[in-house]
Amino acid sequence: MNTYLCIDLKSFYASVECVERGLDPMTANLVVADPERSEKTICLAVSTAMKALGVKNRCRVFEIPKNIEYIMAEPRMQKYIDYAAEIYGIYLRYVSKDDIHVYSIDEAFLDVTPYLPHYHLTAKEMAEMLMGKVFEEVGVRAACGIGSNLYLAKIALDITAKHAEDFIGELDEESYKAALWRHQPLTDFWRVGAGTANTLAQRYIFTMEDIANADEEMLYRLFGVDAELLIDHAWGREPVTIADIKAYKPKTNSLTSGQVLMRDYTFDEAKIVLKEMLDQMCLDMVEKELTAGSVTVQIGYSNSLDMPPAKGTASLSAHTNSNLVIIPAVMKLYDRIMERDKLIRRLNICCNNVLADTGERQLSLFEEDTEEIDRNKKLQKAVLSVKKKYGKNSVLKGLDLEEAATARERNRQIGGHKSGEK
Repeated sequence: MNTYLCIDLKSFYASVECVERGLDPMTANLVVADPERSEKTICLAVSTAMKALGVKNRCRVFEIPKNIEYIMAEPRMQKYIDYAAEIYGIYLRYVSKDDIHVYSIDEAFLDVTPYLPHYHLTAKEMAEMLMGKVFEEVGVRAACGIGSNLYLAKIALDITAKHAEDFIGELDEESYKAALWRHQPLTDFWRVGAGTANTLAQRYIFTMEDIANADEEMLYRLFGVDAELLIDHAWGREPVTIADIKAYKPKTNSLTSGQVLMRDYTFDEAKIVLKEMLDQMCLDMVEKELTAGSVTVQIGYSNSLDMPPAKGTASLSAHTNSNLVIIPAVMKLYDRIMERDKLIRRLNICCNNVLADTGERQLSLFEEDTEEIDRNKKLQKAVLSVKKKYGKNSVLKGLDLEEAATARERNRQIGGHKSGEK
């Protein structure tokens, strides 16, 4: 039987900010949020002490009770990445990278099956050792789920570890059924969202035990192939291993980029931002030596408008990463699908059917001047070189200086939040 650990860094961003200030993450009242944004902004993290006072993680600033005194720390995403890398380095001292799956910046799965006899440790002892090393060397506390498969390790972390004094939970298929088969709400379980739970509730299914005993044909009618996962998890089963995850190769690849605008944008203003996003995506593909066969855009209108987003795909005459080809094609699509008099709040682009750039190009009667495209590609590579050496804002286009442009600000962010670097 395999043994997996799922280690989570408790209130990670908030814990890092506490450590940087010499504070105890378990007792200090601290939230990570951008003070330059409105009170409606979401807190990226709240400290463990704040959670103990009833403040929910990912709440909005205005939802924090006024009687609670706390420190507001500006997000420093690069700092959190650096801490996560240091913690990953600790894991690597004891476990091969082939047996580690990084699930998110603050959470990782470890297959410790072959290491327990090697270190002469039980699963719990190894969890305690790794958690202790992280706290001793980095100052961040962790919680851990131990399971006989990846799913049970995750559930042991999410549901049982948080109630344990040592922040460690442990499950196998039998203890899972004994302890959690009747646990509510269903949304506490991994991959069971509110929509799934509501659909099941309409059929008087409220627990994992109810799912396990439900008519399987009915579940497949409701959820399609996802029913198989739901049924397996109801019984505490999970056939996928870390080795399977490492070996997975997708049939097709894509690159995506999106942003939520800080205010409602007009048709022309949003067009500027879309051009910036496309230009950056083209640079990313040049840097990674990739090309795309088409580009899909989804534009969300203002929250005040009860309108579905505008969607469309611009097909390209051949695979390319040239901004001279991609931007005009998408701008033509944008002009065609958008309601010009409506305000815009969200922009998303997706480069589809992404392939390695072989350097070969199939010519067509409708393609732009190939020499110009080749010259432009050299220019793109030169721009990348300068940005890499001197920073993303070291080279800007006139477009980026427009009042509505967002590229300069986004270049100082990671994941839509301040990187902490100047």
